[in-house]
Amino acid sequence: MFKKYRVLKWISVFVVVLLVAIVSFGFWFKSLIPSRDIKIESTLPQDLPYLSENIVPMRGKILAVVTSTAVMGNTDKSTGYELSELARAYYTFEANGFEVDIASPEGGTPPVVIDDEDMGVYDYAFLNDSIAQYKTSYTIRMENVVIEEYEAVFFAGGKGAMFDFPNNKAIESIVKNYYQSNKVIGAVCHGPAALVHVTLDNGRPLLENKNVSGFTNKEELLLMAEAQSIFPFLLQDKMVEQGANFNEGDMYLEKISNDNNLITGQNPWSTWKLAENMIKQLGYTPKYRPQTDEENAVHIISTYKTYGKQKAKEMMNIMIVNEKKPFNRVLIAKHSIIAAMKGEVGHFINMIGLVSYAKNIDAKRQKI
Repeated sequence: MFKKYRVLKWISVFVVVLLVAIVSFGFWFKSLIPSRDIKIESTLPQDLPYLSENIVPMRGKILAVVTSTAVMGNTDKSTGYELSELARAYYTFEANGFEVDIASPEGGTPPVVIDDEDMGVYDYAFLNDSIAQYKTSYTIRMENVVIEEYEAVFFAGGKGAMFDFPNNKAIESIVKNYYQSNKVIGAVCHGPAALVHVTLDNGRPLLENKNVSGFTNKEELLLMAEAQSIFPFLLQDKMVEQGANFNEGDMYLEKISNDNNLITGQNPWSTWKLAENMIKQLGYTPKYRPQTDEENAVHIISTYKTYGKQKAKEMMNIMIVNEKKPFNRVLIAKHSIIAAMKGEVGHFINMIGLVSYAKNIDAKRQKI
């Protein structure tokens, strides 16, 4: 009896120590994340030099398409289009001389997904842009789109696209028409769902033998284990089934594929590069745009994954001390959590170390 009591006592002590360690780690981890500057929430388009300076003459119009789906299948999970994917492409097109119209399968006001942690100055500017908000409130129904008016079409992501982009005749028609007339087609994240059922005049699938990217199975299933039972298909599987050469990049990092006039991106972090590649495909040199703090963080994470922790630290030093470039520590911290979810303990520890290192050198810089 006494021995059993001692065992229970030590178990209790262990549990208490473990809980204290977890709570302490949580507070320490939170201390690595910089407090959010709430002033960015009031950003206006005219506050951003990329949009307000060196105005490019009008070159034409681009159509952006977003999902109308508000709920995933037969579940109670809400969805919609990803605001950041639409906003960043929208402003890239506008800054490069293209007026942007916004359409959706049902028209009207489509549901939107706003991830507060991923919001940057351009995303808040979009929310504070009266013209952009009017266009998102009164989207054109796809059946009413005059396809001859546009030089290119862009399909924004959001999980809702998996339900109403495939098998939409108006979407299939514009994709087929634009591809065969060599107009530019762009799609990011779940946006390539618009391409999966398109058949060309020669009877072959549009995606056959095309180099493409899109939201990967690994990205989908890590955060939504039940995705296969919710979605009509997994995007990567369906694109491969249609004969595509699927280019899979690192999880939740920038990756695009450019196959002539068909340009596709893997995830939200691919939006800037995809939109600028669409501008190149249209025959123009993209206007200079300072890299965002999120893009700089992506470069640091990519450097770590390719060359290791020391090279990533060297890049941080150059960005913070020499170039005075901002980078998003939150995104690096998120990738440490992703590593933990995947059971990659070494990567988890290394990336937490990178976040801590970034905080320390930033603090030193501010004291100088």
